[in-house]
Amino acid sequence: MHKRHLLRASAAAAALMALATTLPAMAQDNVFKIGLILPMTGQQATTGRQIEAAARLYMAQNGDTVAGKKVQLIIKDDTSLPDVTRRLAQELVVNDKVNVLAGMGITPSAMATAPLATQSKTPLVVMAAATSSITEASPYVVRTSFTLPQVSVALADWAPKNGIKKVVTLVSDYGPGIDAEKFFNQRLAFNGGQVTEALRVPLRNPDFAPFLQKVRDAKPDALFVFVPSGAGAAVMKQFLERGMDKAGIKLIATGDVTDDDQLNDMGDGALGVVTSHHYSAAHPSPLNKKFVEAFEKANKGLRPNFMAVGGYDGMRVIYEALKTTKGAGGGDALLAAMKGQVFESPRGPVFVDAQTRDIVQNVYLRKVERVNGQLYNVEFDVIKDVKDPGKAR
Repeated sequence: MHKRHLLRASAAAAALMALATTLPAMAQDNVFKIGLILPMTGQQATTGRQIEAAARLYMAQNGDTVAGKKVQLIIKDDTSLPDVTRRLAQELVVNDKVNVLAGMGITPSAMATAPLATQSKTPLVVMAAATSSITEASPYVVRTSFTLPQVSVALADWAPKNGIKKVVTLVSDYGPGIDAEKFFNQRLAFNGGQVTEALRVPLRNPDFAPFLQKVRDAKPDALFVFVPSGAGAAVMKQFLERGMDKAGIKLIATGDVTDDDQLNDMGDGALGVVTSHHYSAAHPSPLNKKFVEAFEKANKGLRPNFMAVGGYDGMRVIYEALKTTKGAGGGDALLAAMKGQVFESPRGPVFVDAQTRDIVQNVYLRKVERVNGQLYNVEFDVIKDVKDPGKAR
């Protein structure tokens, strides 16, 4: 009798152990993991803050269950250091077994992660980094942000028509800056203008003062600027401190400089600055008005910027791919479902080019104006369905 009880007890224990090992595996099967690697601290922390807020807003609005899978967001801070990005991506793929990698605050981070995406066949959704060649670094990269050639060319078309012939360029010395410099320079020359000097500033801890003094002495019609999100306020402050606007030098830039996240803090000196970009919080579509209202409500009045829309649309691309694959299939199936998506974004109509895996979108010319007591990038012209000019070769 005693022996029979022992046998029953041990059989029950074995069954419980089997169940205990089976349940996590089953739970794992029903979880869809997104590894979001962002700069949450350091120089590009505003990028991380905006993208995380947008990703969480998308999930709040669209639920955390898709095609029977529980969506889990795993956020890691890479402090914008590519070696850290690579290590975190490896841990997310190997230990956490994520289904998708996403984020990528700056180009070096995306480039460091691309080989790992290829090796592990994990889709990498680039929500921020903007060097043209990123999508060529791995067949598993899909981009929902923008490229610097896309937004630089529009401004080089506008400038000569508006009395700007001689320009000095000032860019951060890394991939996107070099793209901005090259494509602005080429297009301006094509349109009869001239870049008289091309200046490059270090990406880390930049001091713009000596460069701006050089520009003031050169007396061009305008200064064209690209700096990454978060650095625009410093450029604007030093530009005004040197009285360059009063010396008749116009400031024209990609939209990173008059970043919606920082624009109100720049003061009246920013009024009238013309930029070209793919998103403004003032974009007048009903969808964008709803997006801005929901974002501000969820984030204590924080205004969404172009990084937020890259994160929001990135989540949309992932969700729709998961719906298309009905929760089944690995990285290749998800990647195929991401390509060719066409949808209305808060920025306007967009689609993911199936060949390049890059985003095709409208680019807007905007001017800083005061609206209801606040500064906004107000759109005054649009170039529709802009493909990345960096891919046209």
